Formats: sequence, C-alpha cells, structure tokens
Amino acid sequence: MQRDFDDCYAVHFRPIAGQLAVYLGSVEDAQEVAQEAFTRAWVRWGRISRYEDPAAWVRRVAWNLATGRLRRMRIAWRHRNTERVETVAGPGPDAVALRDALARLPDNQRRAVVLHYLAGLPVAEIADLCRAREGAVRTWLYRARLTLARHLNDEVTDNA
Repeated sequence: MQRDFDDCYAVHFRPIAGQLAVYLGSVEDAQEVAQEAFTRAWVRWGRISRYEDPAAWVRRVAWNLATGRLRRMRIAWRHRNTERVETVAGPGPDAVALRDALARLPDNQRRAVVLHYLAGLPVAEIADLCRAREGAVRTWLYRARLTLARHLNDEVTDNA
C-alpha cells in the first residue's frame, strides 16, 4: 500500500503542482495545494488505491483546493491596501503578459486551458474533472483562446 502511494506521488506530484502553478500564479502555493491533496489521499489510500485512476481523485481534490484558495486570495486582495514590493527578478515580459492574460480569464476557462494545453488532458477528462459537459469545455477553450488572443495582441500593440 505504501509503495503504491509512493509511486503515485512520484509520478503525479510534479505535473499536478505544475498545472496548479499556472492556475494560481505561484509555485509555492501550487506545491502546498498539491501536497495537501496528496495528504488527503494518503489518509484515504486504502479506499482510493482501489479506484481505476487514483491520480484522478488526487487531481480533482487539488483543483478543488486551488479554486478555494484562489477565491480566498481574491477576497484578501480586494481588502488589502498595501502594495506588494518585488525584490526578486521576475519573469520576462512574455511570461508576464501570458500570466496577466490568463488571470483575466474566468476560472472555468483558465482551468480548461491549463488542463488541456499544459497538462495535455483530453476534453472528455476535463469535463469529468470539472463536472461539466464536453460541449461546455470546448466552449470554454474556444472563448479562452479568443480572449487570450485579444489580450496578448493588445499587449503587443501597446508595446510596439
């Protein structure tokens, strides 16, 4: 049982944390959320290990935790009066533009983009994970692509 969990963790922790980092905009927050999801899985591993795809359970829990964290962060940001000072060199302008464009997307569209284009999940699996119809996921991806193209083209035009 321990070995199965260790194998699942070794294979899936980094991809899940990577997906969440794009969604949350923070590697540290993403790793913390992924760790919490795996902790919850370990507590229930006797049952979860019998699922056809235990990693799917972990991924769903991680995304639910990330969505809750993002919601709480947005509320905190709205009520915060101080500005954050960056002391570390940040990402390049293209990465910043993409992150800002992704942040403008509604949660469902951003989740679909990250899961489809970064994690490589098919539409059917995203629909299952998000508890939505495949047509809705395709619509989210379509609208997200349009919005990202518009925001990223505006960024290029503004910088020209």
